[in-house]
Amino acid sequence: MKTFCFIFARGGSKGIIKKNIRPLFGLPLISYSLNLAKEISEIDQIFVSTDCDEIAGLASKYGVNIIKRPANLAEDNSPEWLAWVHAVEYAFEKYGSFTKFLSLPTTAPLRSKKDVRNCLEKFNSKNDVILTMTDANRNPWFNMVKKNKEGLIELAIQSNEKLFRRQDAPLVYDLTTVAYVLHPNFILENKSIWDGNVHGVYVPKERAIDIDSEYDLKLAEYLIKKKNLKI
Repeated sequence: MKTFCFIFARGGSKGIIKKNIRPLFGLPLISYSLNLAKEISEIDQIFVSTDCDEIAGLASKYGVNIIKRPANLAEDNSPEWLAWVHAVEYAFEKYGSFTKFLSLPTTAPLRSKKDVRNCLEKFNSKNDVILTMTDANRNPWFNMVKKNKEGLIELAIQSNEKLFRRQDAPLVYDLTTVAYVLHPNFILENKSIWDGNVHGVYVPKERAIDIDSEYDLKLAEYLIKKKNLKI
């Protein structure tokens, strides 16, 4: 059984300019995914899919395989699923078949080897997709609201029974970008992770941060600094 790891890092970004190579505690953001992937013995090959020469040059220094992503798969509105399809087809053609497709997004720099290994271990013939999740900050049955047609505020999801405590509401989670594990053929044959049997791996909040804004970067740097101070 072979595991191929893929890191998808396009050059453009709306929220943070050049996000994937933005310095975080002295390292480009993409370096956190690259360094971790190289430490996991279960990974047989590492690929970086990018449309950006600067990112490709940086990733090449880590001795990984570079997949040149077409421009039409690297736009702001390009579905990442199509980049996954492109990467799987490239890997099949150049390196042959493999069993596990592992995606390590650059936006989760605080993930641990344990988190990734938990995802790889949970993946089996009964699962099409393994994703990661953490405790939700809000609950749509209790403290998330929407505007109705009259412009009034109501709960995002209505319940037949009155809920006075968040603990009484159905348990929900926030999805994270810590890791995704899929069978490569599932990616080629479907159009979404929700087309199959999806299972989740829990990740603590302090390792589940998803870099999408300047605030997220500052929080991640604070947490990394705090962790280093404890060592």
